[in-house]
Amino acid sequence: MVHCPECESTLAEASDVEFVETEATTGIIAASKRFYAVECAECGTTLGSGVAGAKAGGNAA
Repeated sequence: MVHCPECESTLAEASDVEFVETEATTGIIAASKRFYAVECAECGTTLGSGVAGAKAGGNAA
């Protein structure tokens, strides 16, 4: 069984975590990226993160 390292709540179902999306500003290579974080639904601790959705020209929706 997986548990949150901060509050020790059980992470067994999709509802036990929250996916948070943060859009970044255009950077050096003129591409906008979307950053994702997975947080514990009980205490809000960030459990993991990633980058996806790069779009040339920085015109991300």
